[in-house]
Order: sequence, then structure tokens, then C-alpha cells
Amino acid sequence: MTMPLDPVALATRYHAAISDLDFAVIENFFTEDATYSSGGIGGLKGRADIMAAFRRYFSEYPDQVAEDSLVEPISAVAARSVWHLTATSTLTGARLQRQGEEIITFDSEGRIVSVDVTDL
Repeated sequence: MTMPLDPVALATRYHAAISDLDFAVIENFFTEDATYSSGGIGGLKGRADIMAAFRRYFSEYPDQVAEDSLVEPISAVAARSVWHLTATSTLTGARLQRQGEEIITFDSEGRIVSVDVTDL
């Protein structure tokens, strides 16, 4: 019998990998055909495109500090996080501040099939 997923624990581990800039762990979280949607970057489909976007973003904002104020389950396979972040552009020196929410949906193996980000 398979253990039920814990979408909150999975989302927390995913965010920890992002905070650590551990691209290998981040990449392993996504299924091959995962989708990622955000107002800032639009829609991405596929692990390769998602990871390319992560690498571009963090090459410009390597000092990002993000914090979840809430991570809650919204179904047996999905979690919602509310977060805020600050970062500085290495290209312009401009300070970035964002807050938003993210819905992360997992497959039965605990890998991400979709991330939907909404800025608040």
C-alpha cells in the first residue's frame, strides 16, 4: 500500500531547494512535461524550459531571499503557499520585492506536474 502524499512537506522541500539554489534537486522535482505559469514569465511547458528559466532568473537574482508565510494543503496532491521575496538584480542593481501565492500540484510519486504563481 502506498503512503499518501504530504503536499505541504513536498512544497516545503521544493522551496528549500530553491533557497539553496540546488538546481539538481529542483530539476528532479519536476516531471518531464510539467507546466509553470507566472505573470512575470508567462507559461512554460516541460522541465527543460522551466529549468532554463530558473537558471536565467537566478543568474540575475542570486541573492533572493524568499519566505513562506503560509503553506497549506488544498487537496491530496496540491499545496498552496503564500510568500514574499526580495532580491537584487546583478544587471541593474535594482531591488526586487514581490509577494504572491503559488499552487503546486504533484503526481502520485511526489513530483511536480504544475506550478501556478499569482502575484498579490
